[in-house]
Amino acid sequence: MKTVMRILSLLLLATVLASQSASAFEIVRPQVDTAGLPAAAKTWEEPNPLRANKDAIAIGRSAFNQACAQCHGADANGSRSPAPDLRRMGSGCRRVQDMALRARCMGDADAFFIKSVRYGKQKFGIVHMPPWEGILEPEVVWAVRTFVENAPKE
Repeated sequence: MKTVMRILSLLLLATVLASQSASAFEIVRPQVDTAGLPAAAKTWEEPNPLRANKDAIAIGRSAFNQACAQCHGADANGSRSPAPDLRRMGSGCRRVQDMALRARCMGDADAFFIKSVRYGKQKFGIVHMPPWEGILEPEVVWAVRTFVENAPKE
């Protein structure tokens, strides 16, 4: 009987902690000016239409630090943050010598990034990342992606 009570107590504690973690995210709409970005960035279509765009890197850095840094680390330095280090996403693609395969690899990384940001991440009823669709416009997300893939790795 004591074992059953302990198990029930642990399940209750896990449920309480899970519900608290689900509401621990602060949803912040970043204040950035995307007017100078190309029109191609206003869609969710992959691959990233802003790849290597210097203006997008600056806009993405500002947006990232306003909305994403609380979980992924300031300036995308996720080495000590509670959420994954996003600088690693697609990094293996850079080692691919064949340019067509590298482009496909980066496109896959872009698709994973966009899907994760739009719809969030949830496992077993626990929200690990909130969905950002309806909060972030495509051009902001692409700018963040551009910043992250150009952020220095230490």
